[in-house]
Amino acid sequence: MKNTRCPWAKSENDIVYHDTEWGVPSHDDNYLFEMLILEGFQAGLSWNLILNKRENFRKAFDNFDYKKISKYDETKLAELAENQGIVRNKLKIAASVKNALAFMEVQKEFGSFDKYIWDFTDNKQIINNWKDVSEVPATTELSDKISKDLKKRGFKFVGSTIVYSFLQAIGIVDDHLISCPYKKLTK
Repeated sequence: MKNTRCPWAKSENDIVYHDTEWGVPSHDDNYLFEMLILEGFQAGLSWNLILNKRENFRKAFDNFDYKKISKYDETKLAELAENQGIVRNKLKIAASVKNALAFMEVQKEFGSFDKYIWDFTDNKQIINNWKDVSEVPATTELSDKISKDLKKRGFKFVGSTIVYSFLQAIGIVDDHLISCPYKKLTK
């Protein structure tokens, strides 16, 4: 079998993200929050669009500082809704504030969001061995369970499909195809 990168990574941004982040286990709460917010913004859109706007998102959302985002007021939300450099969905923008507040509540309860999210798999990475991208699921029992729990805790834009993408992004799930040279990359 030819050693080829996962077929969804086509543009320069996709390739860099695929080769350095996707499927790589992360335990950094700041990164986990960034990915949770970006995955929520991606709902109904392409991941490539989000990656292309990622730096704009970082600037607009104070580098995804959840403590600052939790204090955003109506003026800041209106400013974000006018920012052409990001996805200007008012519901998703408002959800970022709710998610920052819920994120900090999880940190209080568990010590870190990292501990909370990785506890769902007993701190183990799920390494799948897909041969073709068509085999990769959009949701799993795990993403269903986490989605339900996040919603119960007040998170928004955390449906099972978004959660599964989030789990791939933060490396709880490694869905690199078995032909991919980046399979089982660890940090």
